[in-house]
Amino acid sequence: MEEDYHYLPSFDSEHDIQRIDGVKTFFHEFSIESKKLWSLASPAISTSICQYSIAQITQLFAGHLGVLQLAAVSVENSVIAGLCYGALLGMGSALETLCGQAYGAKQVDMLGVYLQRSLIILNTTVLALVFFYLFATQILVLIGQPMDIAKWAGKFSLWMIPQLFAYAVNFPIQKFLQAQSKMMVMAIIAAVALVGHTLLSWLFMMKMDLGLVAGAVVLNGSWWFMALAQFVYILCGTCGEAWSGFTSKAFENLWGFVRLSLASGVMICLEYWYFMALILSAGYVKDAKIVVDAVSICTSIVGWMFMLCIGFNAAISVRVSNELGAGHPRAAKFSVMVVSIISLLFGVIITIALFLARSRYPPLFTNNFEVQQVVSELTPLLGTTIMLNGLQPTLSGVAIGAGWQTYVAYINIVCYYVFGIPLGLILCFFLNRGVKGMWIGMLLGTILQTSILILMISKTNWKKEALVAEERVKEWRGSK
Repeated sequence: MEEDYHYLPSFDSEHDIQRIDGVKTFFHEFSIESKKLWSLASPAISTSICQYSIAQITQLFAGHLGVLQLAAVSVENSVIAGLCYGALLGMGSALETLCGQAYGAKQVDMLGVYLQRSLIILNTTVLALVFFYLFATQILVLIGQPMDIAKWAGKFSLWMIPQLFAYAVNFPIQKFLQAQSKMMVMAIIAAVALVGHTLLSWLFMMKMDLGLVAGAVVLNGSWWFMALAQFVYILCGTCGEAWSGFTSKAFENLWGFVRLSLASGVMICLEYWYFMALILSAGYVKDAKIVVDAVSICTSIVGWMFMLCIGFNAAISVRVSNELGAGHPRAAKFSVMVVSIISLLFGVIITIALFLARSRYPPLFTNNFEVQQVVSELTPLLGTTIMLNGLQPTLSGVAIGAGWQTYVAYINIVCYYVFGIPLGLILCFFLNRGVKGMWIGMLLGTILQTSILILMISKTNWKKEALVAEERVKEWRGSK
C-alpha cells in the first residue's frame, strides 16, 4: 500500500509560497491569492445567491398574495425547510474536507467514491427528515406558532417534500464539483434555474392566480432541475479520473463516512438553525403576524448576505483543503488572511448601503405599511448582523477545509445555545425588549463565537495541519 502514497507532498514542498518578509512581498502575494480566491468565489457566490433567491422569489410573490401567505411561506422556509436544509448541507460538507484534501494530494480517483457514499447517506437521512414535513403543522403549533400560520405552513410543507430529496442529490454533487474548482458550471445552471423560476412563478402565482400550490410546484421543479443538470454534467465525462462510474466501493466503510458527515452536519446545523430562534420568538410577541413578517424579511436579507459569504466559504474551503492536501501550510495560512480581509470589507459596504436605504427597501418585500415600519426599525440590528456575517462564514469555511468540524460544533453549542439564545430570551421576555432583545442576545453569541474562531485560527500550527491532512488522505484511501 505504501507505493500508493509516495507522491503525497510533504509540508516543506518547494511549491509553497515564500515567507512574507515585507510590505512589497505581502501585496504581491495578496494580489496572487486574491485572484485565486475570486476565481473560485465569484461563481460560488453567483451559485449561492441564485439558489437562495429561488426560495425568496417564491416568498416575494407570496407576500403579494397576502400577509398570511407570506408568513406561511416564511415559516416553512425558515423552520421546516431550514431545519432539513441545514442538516443536509452540513452532512454534505464532509465532502469539502475529504474531496478537497484528496484533490490537493492528487488522489483524484477517490472523489467519485466519496460522492457516491455521500449520496447514499444523505438520501437515507432524507427518509427520516420527511417526518418534519408530514407533521409540520403539529410541530409549529408545539413550538408556539399561531394556529392559522401553522396550518398554512403545514400545508405548504407537504407540497414541498420533493424539494427535500433534491437537496440530498444536489449538495454532494456541488461539493464534488467544488473540490475540483468546477464552479462555473454550477453558476450557469443556477442562473438558468433562477430565471426560469422567476418567470414561471410570476406566470402561475400572479398572472394565472393559482396561488401557493403553483409556487410549490415551481419551487420543487427548480431544485430538481439544478440537481439533475449537474449530475448529467458529471456523467458526460467532464471530471476525468474523478468520476469513473458507479462502484460497489461506495458501500464500504459507510459508518466511518457517516461519523464524519454527522460531525459536519452538526457544525453547520448549529450555525444555520441559530437564526430560526429569532423567527420562533417573534411568534410569541405582540402583533405576532406583523413581527413574524418583518423578522422574516430581515432574515431573508441576512440570508442573501450569508449566500454571498458562502461563496467565500466555498472558496476558502477549497483553498485550505487543497493546499493542506498538497502540503503547503504557508499558502493555506495566507489564504485565510486574504479571504478574511475581503469578506469583512464586503460586510461593511453592504451594511452602509442598508443604513442609507432603510426606508426604501422594505416596500420591495411587502405592501403592508406596518410591516415596512418594523423592518425599518430593525435595520440597525440587521446591519450589525450582516457586518459580522461578512467574516463568520468564512472562518467556518477554514474549519471545514482543515477538518475541524467536531471542535467548531462544540464552540457553536456553547456560544449560540448556552450563551446567545438564553441571553436573548431574557432580554426579549423578562426585560420586555421584544424581538429586538432576542436579536441583541443572539448577536452577542455570534460575536463570542467569531472571536473564539479568530483566536483558534491565529494559534494554529499550519505545518502540523498539513501533516494531519496527509494522514487523513492515506487513511481514507486505505479504507476505500
